[in-house]
Amino acid sequence: MTAYVALLRAVNVGGTGKLPMTELAAMCEAAGFEQVKTYIASGNVIFTSGESERAVKAALEKAMEKYAGKPVGVMVRTAAEMAAVRDANPFPDAPGNRVVANFLDEAPPQDAIAQATNINGEEMALGKREIYIRYTDHGMADSKLKIPAAKTGTARNMNTVAKLAEMTAKL
Repeated sequence: MTAYVALLRAVNVGGTGKLPMTELAAMCEAAGFEQVKTYIASGNVIFTSGESERAVKAALEKAMEKYAGKPVGVMVRTAAEMAAVRDANPFPDAPGNRVVANFLDEAPPQDAIAQATNINGEEMALGKREIYIRYTDHGMADSKLKIPAAKTGTARNMNTVAKLAEMTAKL
């Protein structure tokens, strides 16, 4: 069995994509996942499965589309991958709530940072299948930063990444 983290895109953020975490947990259990636990109400769930990452992602996306009536992006990482994202944080001295990892399905294009617009003090770095962003003291809410390569991804701050890595390590 592999321990996984699934990160749903645009769930319970800004009043869109309402999904009670009890429903998300039930969907995961119905898909045959074990040791299911959710973390905060923004679409984070950990579980174990004997299936591949691709199969886990497909099962969750199918369940989410049935629930929401439209496609919902799902990023999946193993426990080891989530720990690696935490450990690879290129901005370790910045507060965890000011640095996000934007999770992608594939490696970001090498020109992803060069394609970013509306930069106002934010710093960026490419990860394996992530784009890291350090926001200024104004925070993410006031940022106008646009990263075309991150459009279909989903971001979690480093505090959340660290907690999810810790939780999956215990599965």
